[in-house]
Amino acid sequence: MTASVSAKPETRNRAEIPAEYKWDFTPIYASWEAWEAGIKDMEAKMDAFPALKGTLSGGPDAVVKAYQLFDEIGQLQYRVFRYPQLQRDVDMRNNEIGGKLQRVQAIFAKFGTATSWFTPELLTIPQATMEKWIAETPALAPYKFPILDNYRQQEHVLDEKGERLLSFASRFSQVPRETFQELSTSDIKFPTVTLSDGKEVKLSPGAYQHVLQTNRNQADRKLAFETYHKTYEANINTYAAIYNGVLQRDWFSAQARNYPTTLDAALDGNAIPKAVVENLIATTRAGTEPFRRYMRLRKKLLGLETYNPFDNAIPIYDVEKKYPYELATELALKSVEPLGAEYVEKYKKFVSGGRIDVYENEGKRSGAYCAGVYGVGPYLLLNHNDTLDSVFTFAHEAGHAMHTVLSYESQPFVTSDYTIFVAEVASTTNERFLLEQFLATTTDPKERFVLLQHAVDAIVGTFYTQVMFADYELQAHRLVEEGKPVTAEVLSGIYKQLLKDYYGDAANIEELYRVTWARIPHFFNSPYYVYQYATCFASSAQIFKTLTTGSAEEKKAATERYLTLLRSGGNDHPMEQLKKAGVDLTKKETVQAVVEQMNELVAQLEAEAAKIK
Repeated sequence: MTASVSAKPETRNRAEIPAEYKWDFTPIYASWEAWEAGIKDMEAKMDAFPALKGTLSGGPDAVVKAYQLFDEIGQLQYRVFRYPQLQRDVDMRNNEIGGKLQRVQAIFAKFGTATSWFTPELLTIPQATMEKWIAETPALAPYKFPILDNYRQQEHVLDEKGERLLSFASRFSQVPRETFQELSTSDIKFPTVTLSDGKEVKLSPGAYQHVLQTNRNQADRKLAFETYHKTYEANINTYAAIYNGVLQRDWFSAQARNYPTTLDAALDGNAIPKAVVENLIATTRAGTEPFRRYMRLRKKLLGLETYNPFDNAIPIYDVEKKYPYELATELALKSVEPLGAEYVEKYKKFVSGGRIDVYENEGKRSGAYCAGVYGVGPYLLLNHNDTLDSVFTFAHEAGHAMHTVLSYESQPFVTSDYTIFVAEVASTTNERFLLEQFLATTTDPKERFVLLQHAVDAIVGTFYTQVMFADYELQAHRLVEEGKPVTAEVLSGIYKQLLKDYYGDAANIEELYRVTWARIPHFFNSPYYVYQYATCFASSAQIFKTLTTGSAEEKKAATERYLTLLRSGGNDHPMEQLKKAGVDLTKKETVQAVVEQMNELVAQLEAEAAKIK
C-alpha cells in the first residue's frame, strides 16, 4: 500500500479532530450571514411565483418562465436546507442550529401551499398542445420528462381547490412519524441489565446492538433482547395506534387521489408496476432455503443448542485487523478501477478533502449517509472506526457520492435528482467491487470467511429482511383498505407469522418477537420504501455480473451502460433506466438470481469453515 496510514484520533472532541477529516461548509455558504441572504433571495423568488398563476396557457415562454423560476428556487432550497442540516448533524446538541432548520422547513411547507395551483393549471393545456410547444421550444427541452409525467398522472391530480386542501395536510401528515420519534427517543426509558460478568449496561439502541454484536454469552444476548423489547411491549398499544395513523393517512391520500390501493399510490410516482413488489415478495418467500441454510450454519459454528434471531449479529470468527481511513479510501479506489480512469479520477477528487466528515465526535449523529447539494456536490457523513464494516460503509456511501457527482455533471437541475429506486444500485455495486478485490488478495481461510460472511450478511440485511418488512407493510395496509381492525394484537400476529414464514425451522421465534415491528423506524417514517433496498440489490447483482463476465468488448459495453445509468439522474422512469442498463425487475429470474447468489456464497462459507482449525 502506498497511502500514508494514520490511526483514528483518540479524541471525540470535534475541535481537536484535524480539519481534513471534517466538512467544509463554505462551498454552500461562506457564513451564516450569507445563509440569511440566501433565505431572503429564496423567499423573494417564492413570493414572485404566485404572480405567474393564470399565465401558463399564454404559450411556451410562460411555461419556460415558471419552470426556470422553480429551478432557481429549488437550487436555493438545497443550499438553505443543507447548510443548517449538515451542521446540526455534526452536533445534534446545538438547539440554535436545530431552530434554524425548523425555520427552513416551515418556509418550505408554506411554499408547497403557494404552488398548489401550478400542476392543475398546467394540465388544463391539452397534452398535444404541450408536446408541440416542447418540440418547437428548445428552452422547454430540459423539462420534457417532468412535464409529460404530469400528464401521465393526470387522473390523480385534483383541481386547484383540492390540491390546496391537500397541501394544508402536509405538516399534519408528519404527526405519526414525529409521535413515533418522540415516544421512541425523547420519552422512552431504556432499562439497565446486569450481565453475567457483573457489568451493568443501560440498553440504549446502540448499547443493545453492542451486546448482540460482541457478547459471546448467549444467555446475555437473550437477557438483553428480552429486557430491551419489554420496553416496547409496555407501549405496544400506543405504537399500534400510531401505526394505525400511518395506515389511515396513506389510505386517505390514496383515495383522495383516486388510487385503488395504497401500494398503487406509493408506486405510481415513479411508474413502478405492482408486479415488481408482488414478484419480489413471492420469489423471496419461495427462496428462503439459502437464508435458512445460513442460519443453520451459524448455529453449528457458534455451537448453540437453539438458534434465535438475536444471535444473528454475533460474528462467528473475530478478526482483529484494522483498516484506518486512508487505507479504506485506497482500497475502495483500487476496487473500482474496472469502471475506468475517468471514474477513478473523479473519485479521487471527491475524497481529497472537505466533503467527508470522517470520525465520530460528541453530539454527532450516528450512521452514515450521502447528501447532495446541486451546484456544489455531495457531502458524505461517516463514523469511521477502523473496522472492516467501516471500510464497506465507506465504499457504499462513496458509491452514492459518485452517482451524485455524475448525475450533477450530466443533468440540468430539473432531472438531476435520481430516485431511491436506483440509488442503492450504485452503492451496492461498489460494495461488490470491494468484496471481489478483498477475496482476490486474501488467502487466509478465516479472513476469507469473514469477508464472505459480510457479503452474506448484506444479502440477509438488504434483501431478505427488507422483503419481509415490505411483506409486513403490504399486509398491514390491506387491513385499512379492507376495513379490518388495526390493533396491537392483529399487527403483532402478522409479524410473528412472517418471522415463522421466513425463518422456518432454522430459528426459535420466541413469543416476544411478535412486538419487534414496533421499533422499526421505516414503518413509521417512510412506508413502502424498504422494498427498494431489495430491488436495488437484485439490480446491482445483475449489473455487476455483466460488468465482470464475458469478453473485453462485452464488459466495456456493460460498463458504458452502467455509467450512463449513473449519469442519467432522474431523466426517465427508474424501471426504464434500469432496463437500459440490462435489468428487468418484473422478471422472476432477476430476483431469483439473488437467491442463487446467496446459496453459492453459503456454500463457499461452508468450504472455508472446513479449512479453519
